[in-house]
Amino acid sequence: MAASARVGPRWRVGLGAAVALLVLGVAVAVVAGLVSGGGGAQPLAEPAPSPDVGITPASPKPMAAAPVVVHVLGQVNRPGVYELSDGARVIDAVGAAGGFAAEADQNGVNLAQMLVDGQQVDIPKPGEVPPAAPADSTATGSGPGPDAKVDLNTATLEQLETLPRVGPAMAQRIVDWRTQNGKFASVDDLKNVTGIGDKTFADLKDLVVVR
Repeated sequence: MAASARVGPRWRVGLGAAVALLVLGVAVAVVAGLVSGGGGAQPLAEPAPSPDVGITPASPKPMAAAPVVVHVLGQVNRPGVYELSDGARVIDAVGAAGGFAAEADQNGVNLAQMLVDGQQVDIPKPGEVPPAAPADSTATGSGPGPDAKVDLNTATLEQLETLPRVGPAMAQRIVDWRTQNGKFASVDDLKNVTGIGDKTFADLKDLVVVR
């Protein structure tokens, strides 16, 4: 009986220890599963693609305007053929040719006139009349020839600006007078245009015609 009484407690103690060990093992297994399955470092997110900075297609560059080649002669320091940028004017051509010579009539040509490729710029002496630029035969009513004159009744602004002492403003006043008065009856009517005095008229009268 005494031996049986001692066996019972030993069995109960051993069973409790076994249960505790089992519970501990399960807990360890659960913790190990969490660590291996979800407790580790999270995977790095894929970096977002960086914007393509600096590789956008460049817009096409505009083509450079072609230069103009002009022949400068007369009363300049270095007569010759010069290449100037598009948009250059007569004053730029004179500068390229070394400036006015001592005997130049600096008011004898329209210094503000825009140059065109192949143009001849002739700087006169005082009292000389530079040759007029060839006028369009359909506008002037005259055929090609060295004595072609600008017809005051049909000339365009551009054709009038080829005349000495006639710039854009003066050419516009000539056209305005022609519009308001119907037409020029004679070359002498130029004197009625505002800004045309005796000296300017003297420079123009042999270069224009009324038809």
